[in-house]
Amino acid sequence: MATATHGSAILFPSEAFNPSEVIRVLRLEETMSHGGVTGLYGVSTMFIAELELLQRTQNKTKPKEKEFKRLTKGIAAGSSVPRKLMERLRSEMGLEDLAICYGMTETSPVSCMTALDDPVEKKVDSVGKLMPWVEAKIVSPADGHLCEIGEKGELVVSGYLVMEGGYFGDEVKTAEVLKIEYGDVGEVKEGGKKWIYTGDEAEMDQDGYVRITGRIKDLIIRGGENIHPTEIENVLLGMSEVKEASVVGVGSEKYGEEVAVFVAAHGDVEVGSDDAGLGGKGEGKLERGGQGGEAEAEGKKILTKEMVKEYVRGQLSNHLVPKYVFWIDEFPKTASGKIQKFLLRERGDLLLKGEVKGDRGV
Repeated sequence: MATATHGSAILFPSEAFNPSEVIRVLRLEETMSHGGVTGLYGVSTMFIAELELLQRTQNKTKPKEKEFKRLTKGIAAGSSVPRKLMERLRSEMGLEDLAICYGMTETSPVSCMTALDDPVEKKVDSVGKLMPWVEAKIVSPADGHLCEIGEKGELVVSGYLVMEGGYFGDEVKTAEVLKIEYGDVGEVKEGGKKWIYTGDEAEMDQDGYVRITGRIKDLIIRGGENIHPTEIENVLLGMSEVKEASVVGVGSEKYGEEVAVFVAAHGDVEVGSDDAGLGGKGEGKLERGGQGGEAEAEGKKILTKEMVKEYVRGQLSNHLVPKYVFWIDEFPKTASGKIQKFLLRERGDLLLKGEVKGDRGV
């Protein structure tokens, strides 16, 4: 709609997301009649794939300079953008004006958004404030009470953007997420107000900024303690060897769940054996002083499961350190680029039972 109101063009590089096609179109700026691409949309996993491709294909002999001269704006949707990723988008792709959006297909589709003049801290730690004519509240998943400012709970949204009828052919699922309520927040309309329960855990600060802390169903409960995967994932993206990381809970007889992380390393990184025995090099051979020392002397990067655990231990509490580290080449993702954690959980349980061996896919 913005392209219609502003007389601009929108480009679709391919039918489904393909980082090679995105970069190809971005590099056509000099030959395009309109002068080139000025804005780029995506979710975090899409941006990571594009940055990885740029890193592999850039001309190492030329001095590093801004490659996409007109590309200055962007929208990142789906979740908060980790600080390290935002810094890379600015320095490597030139996205100085990056806005963060949050929403769902069921809310048509943006409920919150950062402003271009928001402080960087708000852009990397929140999804901005509510859009006009949208209401929201944070409620306790346990008993439905209204949460205080700064208290985590489930994000619930109301307004013109909430889907009208529900999920096609699924009245049970519709009843789970759409509820008519009376007198909770704001003016009560005749017949009550429709709210949609997003399934996202969030908190709101006193200035109205909403912070998404993860999917409620993705929350890991280890020995009665709630662990938020996003907190660990954001830390791991700070490792130069790590391309992507996704944290899930795997079954544990003692604690109910344990923290496991699936790590995709950059293409030039040599990995050791993980907690499933994958990797093929042998963890010990990659330790300093062994094959790892030789690899470093040759300028190769190395990554072991212990390096992953120690990195997290250096920045977070001990109970957040992953018990298990698994290597993976490509994450299972939806068409919109979101990682399918339920497949990773299933994969992790199978790996620990020894029922899956020999490959690094899902």
